[in-house]
Order: sequence, then C-alpha cells, then structure tokens
Amino acid sequence: MLISLNARIPFPRPLVYATYRDKLTGFVAYMPKIRQINFKSRQEQDGLIFLEHEWYGGADIPSLARAFINENLLNWTEYSTWDDSEYTATWQIKTHVFTEAVYCTGKNHFLEDGSGTLIESRGEIIIDPKQIKNTPQALTVKIASIVENSLGKQITPNFQQMSEGVCQYLQKAQESTS
Repeated sequence: MLISLNARIPFPRPLVYATYRDKLTGFVAYMPKIRQINFKSRQEQDGLIFLEHEWYGGADIPSLARAFINENLLNWTEYSTWDDSEYTATWQIKTHVFTEAVYCTGKNHFLEDGSGTLIESRGEIIIDPKQIKNTPQALTVKIASIVENSLGKQITPNFQQMSEGVCQYLQKAQESTS
C-alpha cells in the first residue's frame, strides 16, 4: 500500500524542518491515535542526523485481526535520517510485533512553497503473509491484508495530524514572542 500526503505549513522551510526533526515528542497532543512518542537516540555523522523514536499508537485493531494480534502491533520504532542540505527525512518503521512481516519506509521532502513550506510524504507499507507466524495458515493472507489496510489508513491521518500540530505549535510560539 502506498502512502502519499502533501501538507502545507505557513512558516519558512528551515523552521518547519527543524521543528519536525527536533520537537517530535511535543506533538503527541495533536495526534489522537498516538499515546506516546519516546526519544531514543540522536547521532550526527557526515552532515546527516540519525534519530530513533519509539511510538505507541492507540488506534483500533479490526475485529477479525484482534483474535490473532494485540495492540502491540500499534507500537513501533522509527529510524529516520535527516539531510539538512537537502531538507529531507528518510524513515523506516519497525513494528514491535510481526517485525519480519512488516516493511514500512518512506521519505519526506520539505519544499519552499511561497512564504511557507510544502511537505511531500511518500512511502509504502507491505505486509508479507509468509512471515506471519503462529496464526492459522488459511488466515494469514486475510490477516495481512486487513492489517496492511488498517495501518495504511492510520499512517496518513497521523502524518496529517502531525503537520497540523507543527502548525499550531509554531503559531503559539509566534504569538508568545509577539
């Protein structure tokens, strides 16, 4: 399943980019399907910044899939690489359950858009039913399809809500300095 979202934020690209990169844990309040984001690590090397965050989701699991999986599927670790010279973030998500079965990766481009910033988020999520263990073989393809659809439908709104959160965060910061 492809992930594709564009978001516009009426603030300069360097500010929006740095806010996304450095203030991520502060946006949980703007994402109702996310319970918590924990910062794990930051490394800088060769002009790149490598970040690791743990995410804890709170969305619903489809009823058919609930018999075989639990809410831990909605927890994941995000590994991102930020290239300040290109204003891009490449990311990969590793779920805490079915790690071998779930492939989710993408890239965000932060582009100048008049007086603001356009964020183009592109990625994909693929679930390999052959890698789902401990479930009846006859159901693994169906479960994989349901989970892929469910996660895919949650990722896009999370990106949108995060963009709205960044916008609100920057508006409040601007108001407090005025």
